[in-house]
Amino acid sequence: MAVFIFEKKIKHYSSYQKILLAGEGDFSFSVCLARAFGLAVNMVATSLDSRESLMLNYSKAMSNVRELEARGCKVLHEVDVHSMSQHPFLISVRFDRIIYNFPHAGYLHGPFSSEYNRFQIWFHQDLIRGFLKKAREMLTTIGEIHVTHKTTFPFSEWKIVELAQELGLYLVHEEQFSLWDYPGYENKRGAGMCDETFPVGMCSTFKFAKLLLYSSITSGFDLGSTTSGPWSGYSGINGPDMQCFHPGTLSISLWSADIVDMACTYLESLERKKPKHGHKNLRSPSRPRKKNKNLRSPSISLLMHV
Repeated sequence: MAVFIFEKKIKHYSSYQKILLAGEGDFSFSVCLARAFGLAVNMVATSLDSRESLMLNYSKAMSNVRELEARGCKVLHEVDVHSMSQHPFLISVRFDRIIYNFPHAGYLHGPFSSEYNRFQIWFHQDLIRGFLKKAREMLTTIGEIHVTHKTTFPFSEWKIVELAQELGLYLVHEEQFSLWDYPGYENKRGAGMCDETFPVGMCSTFKFAKLLLYSSITSGFDLGSTTSGPWSGYSGINGPDMQCFHPGTLSISLWSADIVDMACTYLESLERKKPKHGHKNLRSPSRPRKKNKNLRSPSISLLMHV
C-alpha cells in the first residue's frame, strides 16, 4: 500500500487502506473515492463486464476508467466475485476494505421479473454467498467487507447478515447509506437496463469482519479442548486450535458468564503467583462469583477479529 504524507478520508474509507471494489457498474463510486484521496494507488476496482461491454452499456464508464487509471488505480475487467480470489492479479493481495454496492444477480425471467419471487431471492443469495466466501479469503487480519444493500421488503429477505454468519463473518456495524455522502456516485441498474439509475430508498452499509477460528468443514466454531487445568474442557490455552492464545489476550466482554468467572479465577491465581507482573483482578466487585459445578462444555463460540 502506498504511503501518503497526509491521510485523506471519505466516510468509512481512507487513503491509508488497501481497498478492493467489486461488481462496479460505470465505476463512478470508485472515481468518487479516488477524487477524495487525490491519488488512487491504494485501490483496485473490478467489474464483471469486459472493457467492450462497458463502452456499449455505460455512457460514462470509459471516461471514469481513464480517470481512475490516471490517478493510479488498478482497473480489472471480467472479474467474477465467485472466483475473484483466484484472479492472477488478486491471488496474493490482501485488502483492508472490500466493497460491493447494491449486488444484484440479474433476473431469472428477464428484466421485469419479480423481486418477490422466492427463486429470484435464492438467486441473489447465491451471489452474496459466493462473494462473501471469496472476499473473506482476501481480507487482512483487521479487514472488513462492506455490502451496501436495500433494507426494505423483499430485499430484506436476502438475509445477508445470516449468510455472512454461515461463512465465518460477523456484523461489525450497520450504518444507513446516503448518496449525498459520495459526490458523483451514480448507482446503476445493470441487468439489461445498465445505464439507468434506480431509487435506493432505505438502505444500509453492512460491515463484516472475520470470526475467530471458523471451520468451513463443520460450519461452526470449535475452540478445541484442553486436557487439564482451570480451562479443562474448553479450548484455547492448550488446545490444538488456539496454542498461540492466552486468556488475558481475549475480549472478556464477549464471553459468557461462566467463562468470565473461570477467566477471573485463573487470572487471579496468576496474580497471586506473580504479584509484580501478574494480571489485575478483572472481576467486577458488584458481580458475585458464580459457582458452577459443571465446567465442561462441548464448544464455545467467541466473536472477535482474527
